Amino acid sequence: MIVESALEALTPTAPPTGGVNTAGLAEFLRRFFAPLFLVVVSVVAIFFLFTREITRFVQFIILAVAIGVIFYVPNVIEVTARAIAGALGIR
Repeated sequence: MIVESALEALTPTAPPTGGVNTAGLAEFLRRFFAPLFLVVVSVVAIFFLFTREITRFVQFIILAVAIGVIFYVPNVIEVTARAIAGALGIR
């Protein structure tokens, strides 16, 4: 077991094929920013409710739901990034 591990560590690996590896980037962004987003939305919504600004509260909730869809719906970030890259001519 120890010899096998040592041999694996000494075996040369293939060099990277170039480019940036973004395999887990979208999931990382969801895990990092989603809880922060929920805290900010909660604090601002409570502020609008306590100041009795119902119109701004409704506008803010609609905007928060639209932004929340980006964080919580699978593949939205990936599809949007591919569309932007395609529009800019990046493969």
